Amino acid sequence: MEISMPPPQIYVEKTLAIIKPDIVDKEEEIQDIILRSGFTIVQRRKLHLSPEHCSNFYVEQYGKMFFPNLTAYMSSGPLVAMILARHKAIAYWKELLGPSNSLVAKETHPDSLRAIYGTDDLRNALHGSNDFTAAEREIRFMFPKVIVEPIPIGQAAKDYLNLYVTPTLLKGLTELCKQKPRDPFIWLADWLLQNNPNKPKFDYHHIIAEEPQ
Repeated sequence: MEISMPPPQIYVEKTLAIIKPDIVDKEEEIQDIILRSGFTIVQRRKLHLSPEHCSNFYVEQYGKMFFPNLTAYMSSGPLVAMILARHKAIAYWKELLGPSNSLVAKETHPDSLRAIYGTDDLRNALHGSNDFTAAEREIRFMFPKVIVEPIPIGQAAKDYLNLYVTPTLLKGLTELCKQKPRDPFIWLADWLLQNNPNKPKFDYHHIIAEEPQ
């Protein structure tokens, strides 16, 4: 007797990527590599950090010999911060980056991004979060309003859709087939707005019009 097993749960993980100041002019081709490697760019912003902001971002490196040079380098011009998402995003992005020292990367991982765009140990072109804890902290630093938690897919997503979306959507699609409007997308959008079960309900009997002064 063949027993069918449920598909494994897969979560879309997020990591922080930074294109450092000396290679921001390569942003377009780097983004192309990112997208072709299966990542989604969830958010992106270009900003110029002050030395103080850089010190706070790299607080775990504080006290090391290279720390002053690192903060000076990272505050030397605009940089591009991106939230990348895919399955095992942290590990795959680190693999794509290669060793942190660009000189080593050129020898051992010549196809890695740091080998291609980096210069040396300090000016290594790109940043990637080291682990989930670091990714969470760094994403919140660069994107204070973003939700960092993994995005559930698979059964968790199906359960959510079946509970909150599918019942209303099926009613709308059924009505759409009956009406056959010229622009089905606009019609369905209007129908969903009018029939949103979460739409606030007002008790108009208790609304008192304000009299002009």
